[in-house]
Amino acid sequence: MPRAVERKEHPLSMRLPETDIAIIDRAAALRGRSRTDFVRDAAVRAAEDVLMETAPIRMTPSGFKAFMATLSGPAAPVPEMVELFQRAAPWETNRSSKRR
Repeated sequence: MPRAVERKEHPLSMRLPETDIAIIDRAAALRGRSRTDFVRDAAVRAAEDVLMETAPIRMTPSGFKAFMATLSGPAAPVPEMVELFQRAAPWETNRSSKRR
């Protein structure tokens, strides 16, 4: 007797207005992706966001105490961030070089 083969993919069908399809197709083309890949990735990403928003964060009492101490303590500068904020923004650099 042949064994049942488990499906790895499940179809999903939806009805969308032409305007939505046009937007999705345009965005998918800009990313070099098919409509199916684009919609699947967007849907999965949105679902993960919802799940992450509602997932409880668990930690031990000592871990929570250390976490709260870190939040309550003074902020420490991050050298890479300090350097980044001291650089001119790209639009400031382009504008100043065009004037010269």
